[in-house]
Amino acid sequence: MAHGPTPGGGAPAGQIDRNYRAGRVIWLSIVAAMGGFLFGFDSAVVNGAVSAIQNKFELSSNFWNGIGIVVAIALLGSAVGAWFAGSLASKFGRKRVMVVAAVLFIIAALGQAFPFDVWDLMFWRFIGGAGIGIASVIAPMYIAEIAPAQMRGRLGSLQQLAIVTGIFATAVSNYVILQLATNNGTVTEGAVTATGEPIYARNEWLLGLEAWQWMFLIMVIPAIVYGILALTIPESPRYLVSIGKSKEAEEVLETVFTGSQSEKVAEIEQSLAGETKPKFSDLKGASLGLKPIVWVGILLSIFQQFVGINVIFYYSNSIWTAAGFSEDQAFLVTLITNTTNVVVTFIAIALVDKIGRKPLLLIGSAGMAVSLLIMAIVFGTAPIVDGQPVLEGLAKPGAVISANAYVVFFGVSWGPVVWVLLGEMFPNKIRAAALAVAAAAQWLANFVVTALWPQMASFSLAFGYGVFTVMAIISFFFVLKFVKETKGKTLESMAESMAAD
Repeated sequence: MAHGPTPGGGAPAGQIDRNYRAGRVIWLSIVAAMGGFLFGFDSAVVNGAVSAIQNKFELSSNFWNGIGIVVAIALLGSAVGAWFAGSLASKFGRKRVMVVAAVLFIIAALGQAFPFDVWDLMFWRFIGGAGIGIASVIAPMYIAEIAPAQMRGRLGSLQQLAIVTGIFATAVSNYVILQLATNNGTVTEGAVTATGEPIYARNEWLLGLEAWQWMFLIMVIPAIVYGILALTIPESPRYLVSIGKSKEAEEVLETVFTGSQSEKVAEIEQSLAGETKPKFSDLKGASLGLKPIVWVGILLSIFQQFVGINVIFYYSNSIWTAAGFSEDQAFLVTLITNTTNVVVTFIAIALVDKIGRKPLLLIGSAGMAVSLLIMAIVFGTAPIVDGQPVLEGLAKPGAVISANAYVVFFGVSWGPVVWVLLGEMFPNKIRAAALAVAAAAQWLANFVVTALWPQMASFSLAFGYGVFTVMAIISFFFVLKFVKETKGKTLESMAESMAAD
């Protein structure tokens, strides 16, 4: 389907070309965004397996030899994958790097499903994390380079939608596997929680494998689909021009746009000719060694993680079972939460260009602070049984409602909006380097929270949620004072921010 025929084919250089094939570009973007789906799937699949892994390998809640490092090690892999993804894509092309990510996901799925010991499991989780890091960079890069300017924002949002859909798919597959293994599997001797509740995720099911193994193994299917589809799409025109294949770049562009695209190729050649490699030295400034705008990006990334959202996606099953829910109920609550997360992402996409970035962040911080405070109070006032708060009566639905309200406020604000801001808030000259630093800060902050949560929870769930409440409150005042609205501004106008620095 083409839009708005333009005499003579492509638009003049630098102008918006409305003469594009929407169906074609949407399909290419969907294929690229499948990396985001696997990003969400691989990062959250461990949620259903936490209790089983902790029981099987007799892990404690300590940092280095406990369940926290097993879950969080994937995030260090993500930091490594994201750090090298850009240079790999520049050297080997976007398409090949997508295939590499798919292979890493396949290998990680198999390795995590069949570990010999806990160190082996951690290695494969690191490999899967590297795939996550690559996917987090390569998908938005490819989409931005293939999409028409006027569709770039909506198509770019497919990445965030794919991530939350992957998390949702994990909740569905984990729940279905648990149900099948519970009803048709064989109970594994000694597979019980600290309170004596059976861990059905350790039930032996198909082919003699335990249910938690199938939770990891199922990821092979979307990873193979991603790899096959990545082989069918064309290489990025920008990459093709960068390696001297301008004719091939023109042919690719003509599958997306109608008419001759020689002028568009010439425009890409011109932009590449004047492009300089970003340097981290460009980020230096008077504020503790960095420009203020860089610190804003770093702190946005840190606060996005320090409000504790990934505790919900990585540990919610074990949190709910420890609080008195059955394993089946815990998996169902997690499924509801992830469904909520997908729905509110659609709402965020609809609102971000209407309400603006800063108002959404402020609304999100306030809403998260209230819902997290309620969760801290609920868990803090619950009776303690065998060292764990057990929710009774109205406390159970109250905790579930508060947890889902927390996800709603995060999902319409800090989840997608931080990524939008990081992509547009930096001036052109420092954008790539500043974004790399901010993204690295985000992965490291995610690692810290994920690794430390088991110890925080074992000390007190009320304390853990109380810490996140404080972070949400601080994030509100941080946004109020330091974050500038970017709605409606061109990327080029961000140079004004540098002048203010």
